[in-house]
This record gives sequence, structure tokens and C-alpha cells, in this order.
Amino acid sequence: METAVFIVCAAIVLAGALGVVLSRNPVHAALSLVGTLFGMAVLFLNLEAHFLAAVQIIVYAGAIVVLFLFVIMLLGVDRLEDLSVEPITGQRTLAILVGLGTFVLAVAFLLSSSIGPSGPQILTLDITDQSTYSNLRQIADVLFTDYVYAFEATAALLTISVVGAVVMSRRIARADQAQEAAEDD
Repeated sequence: METAVFIVCAAIVLAGALGVVLSRNPVHAALSLVGTLFGMAVLFLNLEAHFLAAVQIIVYAGAIVVLFLFVIMLLGVDRLEDLSVEPITGQRTLAILVGLGTFVLAVAFLLSSSIGPSGPQILTLDITDQSTYSNLRQIADVLFTDYVYAFEATAALLTISVVGAVVMSRRIARADQAQEAAEDD
């Protein structure tokens, strides 16, 4: 049964990832991202990592994708862009080369590393030797002590991205109004 769940969820994750990359409509890409995140959550459940599955749904599918959709809507999806024109000459070729290089390095790392197999027995081990705390408490302790600056920086970046999207949408709206006024004259 676990193998069947893995195969179905892996297919959903791959289809969603391809939808994110290949979709020309940004809203469709965001919805494909939601499918990918839900597939990953089920894979976490299959590995008995319930906390990670809940975080995957609540934080990523619930908050981050909603933020993406707000930014997409604020920037205006109704404008058609010519995707055949490259703003920077050779950027697609460079992106393909960098992507292939990253893939080759990842495969080389996996083949040369001595990382053992993972599974539920690895994921359910205690984070520390303190068996009196639950895993959730241990994760919170680590997150809010060792990684508090990274946590706060992430919150600041998300806030700045929303503010930036609003500022950009207002500038675009003003430019559109100015262009319409110039056309009317």
C-alpha cells in the first residue's frame, strides 16, 4: 500500500512541478504549485512525519501560495507578454546550462555520497537526547533559539515582498492611467 501511495503522490508532485515550470499563465502555475505541495504533504504522511505534512499544508499551500497569488493579481495578469523576446540576450541558453550543471552536480553528489536510506525510523528519532520533550517542543526550541534570525529574516522578506508588490502595482496603474490619458488627448 505504501508503494502505491508513493507512486501516485510522486506522479502528482512531478505533474505539478512540470505545471509550475511549463505553464504560461502565472495563476495556473501557482495552482500547480498547490498540487505539488499537497502531494508532498501526503508523501510526508506516508513517512509518518505528521508535523511536516501539517506545515506543508498550512504554511506553504495556505500562506505562501496565497501570497504568490496576491502578488500575481496586484501585478496584473491581464497583460499579454511576448515570451519569444528575450530582455537579456542569451539568458535562456545560460539558464539551461546552469540547470543542467546543477542537475549533474546533484546526481554526482548522490552517487558519490555515503548517505544511507531514510524512512520512518530516521524521521521519528528524537532531535535531542531530552526524551522528556515532545518533538514539536524540540523543534520550537531549535527554531526560536538557534535559527531565530533566519526565522525573522524570512518574515521580513515576506513582508517586504508584499510591500514591493503593492508599490509596483501602483506604479503600473499610474503608468496605465497616464497612457490612457495620452491616448484620449
